[in-house]
Amino acid sequence: MNTDDVLVFTTAASAGSLSEAARRLGLAPMAATRRLASLETTLGVRLMHRTTRSLSLTPEGQTFLPFALALVENEEEARARLRAEGKGAAGLLRVSVPVAFGLKLVAPLIPTLLAKNPELRISLELNDGLPDLVSAGIDLSIRIARLKDSSLVAQKLASNPRTLVAAADYLERKGMPLRVGDLMQHDCLPISGVTHWTFLTAGVETHVRLNSRFSSSSIEGCHAICLAGGGIALLSDWNVNDDLKAGRLVRIEIPDAEPETTAIWAVYPTTRLVLPKVRVFISSLRTALTNARHDEPTA
Repeated sequence: MNTDDVLVFTTAASAGSLSEAARRLGLAPMAATRRLASLETTLGVRLMHRTTRSLSLTPEGQTFLPFALALVENEEEARARLRAEGKGAAGLLRVSVPVAFGLKLVAPLIPTLLAKNPELRISLELNDGLPDLVSAGIDLSIRIARLKDSSLVAQKLASNPRTLVAAADYLERKGMPLRVGDLMQHDCLPISGVTHWTFLTAGVETHVRLNSRFSSSSIEGCHAICLAGGGIALLSDWNVNDDLKAGRLVRIEIPDAEPETTAIWAVYPTTRLVLPKVRVFISSLRTALTNARHDEPTA
């Protein structure tokens, strides 16, 4: 049994179509079709019902799928274990990251990663949502949040302290908030769906309800409006360090409260061997996060 043929089958099952499987694997659509047909001929059964627009597993395909997934994963694990360390990581790494984080911290890492690992390919998905890693065929997701319990594996990369910031001209017009409750009288700039910000006062959580006239589906939108003088934003330190240094934004420090610190997580869909392509990416990102903390401006 050809494992390349099996890989087309498992990828098509998660992607929902042969054309998407071909795109993910870097194959021509006709080549993917031939590989699936070859596998079905080898097994002597039909694995998928397929039309030009849809694809579904046959009962035989549903029975074979868990064995196929194990076969593909075992081969990839074996190749990784046998691969000489000096050759670096290889294969296609599909990574999903939040938009602002991806542009600010991840994108600058990629040229060096590719230069050090000539057989590595990277597909970077910029997405502020929470994709289904398995169905989307994603190897690794970076998320900045409180993670809910799930079957996924989550590894904390770093704490993610956040800062209240505003443009100087906004503070000249509206005044500097002196207490956490003062934020209710200000133009705050939250992510869409967020109705309050959480602060810690003497170790106790305080939730401040926001009377906002603006929100954005991306933190980039909040950041842009904040730079334009539109209000107060709660942004990650890595996202605003350059603005604070350059004087484009002013740090707002409230004596009786500090913003809740979130965390930066690496999330992946398996508890088995973490492949070299995932390890080198996480290692590089850890270094970048450490450097970003060292570059923080002093108050």
